Amino acid sequence: MTLQPIQLHHVSRQTQKLEETRKFYCDVLGFKELSRPGFNFAGAWLYGAGIQMHLIQEPFAPNPTEISSRENHIAFKVADMGAAEEVLKHHGIHYRHNVVPDRGTNQLFFRDPEGWMIELGPYPAAIDQ
Repeated sequence: MTLQPIQLHHVSRQTQKLEETRKFYCDVLGFKELSRPGFNFAGAWLYGAGIQMHLIQEPFAPNPTEISSRENHIAFKVADMGAAEEVLKHHGIHYRHNVVPDRGTNQLFFRDPEGWMIELGPYPAAIDQ
């Protein structure tokens, strides 16, 4: 039983220089800014090179025993969230299920064996770009 990601959807990274980093990706690499849900923390969503870049302004030290959507992570698009969740359960992988309130988007967060955070979601086409 395996997960079958469709594509890499976004890379999320923390920054302490939000405006400078946003400007770099937009002005130097040609990314465009996307609308972002009304989270209670500063950030920016950008699109370029076929993927989204989610910037999060927060001095954040990850705790390997917790699952936080606000730490650096990669996100893969999956077609069937129920099946993805069953795969995680089958393999005994501890995960967290989130719903983005103002978008209604489901997310699954979990760690690989090295502790890197991974996110899975269905990502409707409206937020792909």
